[in-house]
Amino acid sequence: MPLLDLDKITTGLSTTWSGYLRDWDRTLRSAGHPETTRYNYLLAAAQLARYLSEHSPDPDADEAAEDPCEVTRAHVEHFQAWMIETRSGATALNKHKGLQQFFRWLRDDEEDIDRSPMDRVKQPKTTKKLIPVIRDDDTKKVLGTCKGKDFVALRDEALIRLYYNTGARLSEVGNLTLTDVDLDTESVRYRGKGDKDRRVRFGPKTARALSRYLRARAKHKAADLPDLWLAERGIRRLAPNGVKIMLKRRGLAAGLTGVHAHRWRHNFAHEWKRAGGDTGDLMLLLGWASEDMPRHYGASAAAERAQETQLRMGIGEQV
Repeated sequence: MPLLDLDKITTGLSTTWSGYLRDWDRTLRSAGHPETTRYNYLLAAAQLARYLSEHSPDPDADEAAEDPCEVTRAHVEHFQAWMIETRSGATALNKHKGLQQFFRWLRDDEEDIDRSPMDRVKQPKTTKKLIPVIRDDDTKKVLGTCKGKDFVALRDEALIRLYYNTGARLSEVGNLTLTDVDLDTESVRYRGKGDKDRRVRFGPKTARALSRYLRARAKHKAADLPDLWLAERGIRRLAPNGVKIMLKRRGLAAGLTGVHAHRWRHNFAHEWKRAGGDTGDLMLLLGWASEDMPRHYGASAAAERAQETQLRMGIGEQV
């Protein structure tokens, strides 16, 4: 099932809101925006519409719930505050960015409003949370739950090793096709944000796990599907959300909480920096365009790296 289901997103919205969101999605698709971006943008606008209909304290919210052209700055600020109270500052910021794009489209492309209600709405402040890296011992425990030669065990070990070995995003590994994997060169082609392709190498253990999974996959009833990862039953793929659920389940089976793909991504960045790897090369391997990302990833283990460097330099030990 695709991530973006417009019928589901627009359920309960007015005809006007629904029509605008469908038109906006067409514009986003024609501009080449990936499905995840379109989903996040459309969901933010739909959630604002539902808030105006069901929760807004503003007396004129009913008009805005019928027509996005009636949305005011006050409506958005109330919505943003509600998001902070019921979700988090980070979620509110995500919605803020999506709504900026929606009302910019209404103003510049559709020319149905003269001014965006987002013009003077301040971005919500967020606190950056440090995501702890997942250590080798914990990864061994998770892999230990994949012992066996049945289809699911082989599939899950290959998935976990690929995350661990390459530091890729959840969706990048989850959306792989058969043609993306090259066992001859022990490399994989990832499609990152903005549909940017990159090829990353993986090691012998990951290659062995993938090879074993592919042999089991060839006997699966859904073997003709182009997707690399298949669900245990039926003729369907294992979507990224299914991979996310699997990782959490494997983590709990290993006695660990908070196991998710991004922890291996942080671990990859940490180990790369720890080994003295070049930041530019790290950006290429992990598909980053901003130099802010290498500073953020692996930040929870930055003190450990600093202490190791301090001991190696021996400052104060020369007298």
